[in-house]
Amino acid sequence: MRGNSVAKGIKSIVFGGGCFWCTQAVFDMLNGVVKTTPGYAGGHTKNPTYEQVCSGETGHAEVIKVEYDTGVADLIKLMEVFFASHDPTSVNKQGADIGSQYRSIILYTDENDRKIIENYMKSIAGNFKKPIVTEVKKLDAFYPSEDYHKDYYRLNPLQPYCMLVIRPKMRKISKEFGPMLKQAE
Repeated sequence: MRGNSVAKGIKSIVFGGGCFWCTQAVFDMLNGVVKTTPGYAGGHTKNPTYEQVCSGETGHAEVIKVEYDTGVADLIKLMEVFFASHDPTSVNKQGADIGSQYRSIILYTDENDRKIIENYMKSIAGNFKKPIVTEVKKLDAFYPSEDYHKDYYRLNPLQPYCMLVIRPKMRKISKEFGPMLKQAE
């Protein structure tokens, strides 16, 4: 725990906003996020592999499971970052990443969270020139990714994708959400 906050409990939500390397790197910066796990969800194939998900035939998206301390962060703050960190009006595409595995999706486990998500999306709809296409659905199953995808940015910061795609996204989020970020230790 950081600061004087009191833990209310740990909750989780699953976000897909393009490549999970990007999404994980962004959410790892946030104060109150205690763990992020890249994986696959939203589809119909059990225990999919990365190669299967990339084929587009599993129905799964690249996602991250975000576990957060409700005494420090709340779902609204997480959604603010989620919607600022990708294009929620783009169908099956984020930048050069194209395919249904890169779709914008939020998977919830708590019915109250669904209501918060839907109300939040309605409240920000006017902020975009095109309609928000983010899929919202109940999480049926979350399948963690292969180990080589976990903490990809942290372990490979000089890899070209990390430098050209992830780093600018992290800079944007740092500038926009500075007070919400973890302090360097």
